[in-house]
Amino acid sequence: MLLIRWHGHSCFEITNDVTIVTDPHDGRSIGIPTPSVTGDIILVSHNHYDHNSVKTVEKDGSKVITDERKRTVEKVTISGVPAYHDEEQGAHRGKMILFKFICDDITFCHLGDLGHELDEKTIQQIGEVDILFVPIGGTYTIDAEQAWHVIDRVKPKIAIPMHYRIEGLSLPITGVDPFLEKNHYKILKVGNEIDIEKDELPKEPEIWVFTL
Repeated sequence: MLLIRWHGHSCFEITNDVTIVTDPHDGRSIGIPTPSVTGDIILVSHNHYDHNSVKTVEKDGSKVITDERKRTVEKVTISGVPAYHDEEQGAHRGKMILFKFICDDITFCHLGDLGHELDEKTIQQIGEVDILFVPIGGTYTIDAEQAWHVIDRVKPKIAIPMHYRIEGLSLPITGVDPFLEKNHYKILKVGNEIDIEKDELPKEPEIWVFTL
């Protein structure tokens, strides 16, 4: 059984015997609560302040991953796919990593601050995905329409929107509604956390919307 919990922005916690934390922020600098988790594995997609606050979520022995090399840590298989934070091959906001990781036989992909739609080579590198974390807020990342293009190509069983405006957030990005208005999948509002097992993955694709 895996627990998935949202800590706002692009920071998620995926926990069974091991706790994985994605793109940690410190809360205070972006106007939302500080993540209340420590990670055994911390994935940092790129070195921007709202995604790289490792000190907020680390503990003795935390393994911090900031590169694309494939590895297995605590039975979690992790690999990175190179991408960019903008539509100009990183000229404006730099490079970043799309992290794919397998935990309890469920395949996750976290798209970080993806700033462009994905080409065929990248789609092939990502491969099959059960649960996709996808930015939707625009301005610094892909927007709602582009996010749907990405979802339709990756074809995850579950897509989880992230990096959108919520109450208190100080960044000028769009909320979740424009994304949901374009939706053609079943929407589940799951609250702050949800448990999932491999055999509970949906047959038809779903959108899971978290709240803080």
